[in-house]
Amino acid sequence: MPFYLVQFAQFHEEFRLPELESLAVLEKVNYSYNKEDYSQVSPFFKLELENDEAAQRLSQRSILIKRIYELWGEGATHEETHTMVKSRPERWDAYMNDTFKFCVKAFNNTVASKRQLEIINAYSYLGFKGAIDMKRPQQSYFVIEDWGAELRHPQLQRVYMGRLVASGNRDLVNTYTLKKRTYLGTTSMDAELSLVMANQALATPGKLVYDPFVGTGSFLFTCAHFGSYTIGSDIDGRQIRGHSAENSIHGNVSQYNLRGRVVGALVFDVCHHPWRCTEWLDAIVTAPYGVRAGAKTLGRREDKKYSKLAHDGPRAPKDEGYPPTKPYEMSAVVSDLLSFAAKHLRVGGRLVYWLPTVVDEYTPEDVPSHPGMTLIANSEQNFGQWSRRLITMEKVLPLDKMDMQNASSQDPQTAGHYLFREKYFSFKQDQSA
Repeated sequence: MPFYLVQFAQFHEEFRLPELESLAVLEKVNYSYNKEDYSQVSPFFKLELENDEAAQRLSQRSILIKRIYELWGEGATHEETHTMVKSRPERWDAYMNDTFKFCVKAFNNTVASKRQLEIINAYSYLGFKGAIDMKRPQQSYFVIEDWGAELRHPQLQRVYMGRLVASGNRDLVNTYTLKKRTYLGTTSMDAELSLVMANQALATPGKLVYDPFVGTGSFLFTCAHFGSYTIGSDIDGRQIRGHSAENSIHGNVSQYNLRGRVVGALVFDVCHHPWRCTEWLDAIVTAPYGVRAGAKTLGRREDKKYSKLAHDGPRAPKDEGYPPTKPYEMSAVVSDLLSFAAKHLRVGGRLVYWLPTVVDEYTPEDVPSHPGMTLIANSEQNFGQWSRRLITMEKVLPLDKMDMQNASSQDPQTAGHYLFREKYFSFKQDQSA
C-alpha cells in the first residue's frame, strides 16, 4: 500500500489517533502504520492506505485531521526529499496536464516569500504542463518543513513533499460551537470534543444513541448530525426544560434542524430507568458527572428527615412534590454505567464516556472493566491537578455469554475518581488560599 502523510490539528493530542482508528473501523478502511512514527508533539503521521479514496473516507468527518497527502518524498533535508521524489517519476504522468498549485508550509516556523519561491522552483523537474490555478486547482502539491516542538531554538527535523488528497471536516466545530448555541448550561460540552465523541461512538444513520446524563444535550446534537437517532434522560428535568420552549434542549434541536433525529429527552433516574428490553442500543455517549451540582440518585439521605411524600401533581407542596435524592458517588456512577452498558448495548455497540480523576492518584487499573466489554481507547485531557479521560469501550459478548465471575474486583475507594467532587473543591480552596 502507498504511504500517506496525515497532518493533525496540534491540540487534543491524545485524542487524535483513537479518532482516526475509530473512523477506519466506521469506514472499513484498511491501514497500517509503525507505532514509533506517531508522536504527540508532532502533527505529522505517516501511514499506509490502499488509495486516495480510502484517505478521503478516513478524513471526511474527522475533527482532528486537517489534511492527508499522498507522500511523494521525505527526508531530513530538502535534498533528501528531492532524491525520493525523483525515484518515482512514473507517478507524475497521471497529473501532467492537470491544473495545479504549489504551497510551502512550515510547522513551528515561518518561510519567507523569497525562500518559498526558491523551494517551489526547485521542483521544476516535475515538468507539469497544466496551467497554474491558485484558487481551484485540480491538484495541490505541498512542501512541508517540520521544525519540531522546541519553541526557542527550533531545528529542521523533517521535510515532506506530497499531493493533497483529502481534508478533515473541522468546519463542523464552527457549526456546533457553544458561542452560537441558543441554550447553554454549566455542563455543556464544547463542540470539538462532542464531535470527536460521536466519531468514537461510530454514530451513523439508523443507529440509536443514548445519553443517560443528558444535561443540556450536547451529545444528542453531534451524534444526530451524523444521522443517528438520539435520546437522552436526566434526573434533573430543569436542564432539559430550560427557561422556555426556545431556550431549552428542544430549542437547540430546532436551531440545528435535527427534529427528525433527536427523539427526545426524558426525566428519570437512570438507576431506576423504565427500559424493559435489553441489547437495544447502538451506543451510549455521556459525561456521567456534575462537579458543581454533584451527581444525584433517588433515595433518602441518612442525615435528613423527610415528611411523608404527597402526590406529585400540580397542587403538590413544593417540598413534598418530588421524590427525595441523595448524592451519587463517582465510583458508583461509573460502575453502574458500565453494568448498564453491558446489559443494554448491542454486541459491537460502544460506550463513550468521561471519567474525571485526580492526576496524582490515577492508575490505568482505575478504569472499570467488565467481562462483556473491551477497552478501545483511553485519552486524557489534563487540567493540572485533575484531568478527565475519554474512555471508549466496546461490547464484545452477548449477555448470555458473559462470565460475571471475572468482573472487576478492584476496591472503588482506591480509584483516582473516588470522591472526586470533594477532591476537586479542595483543589479550588488550596488555589484561593
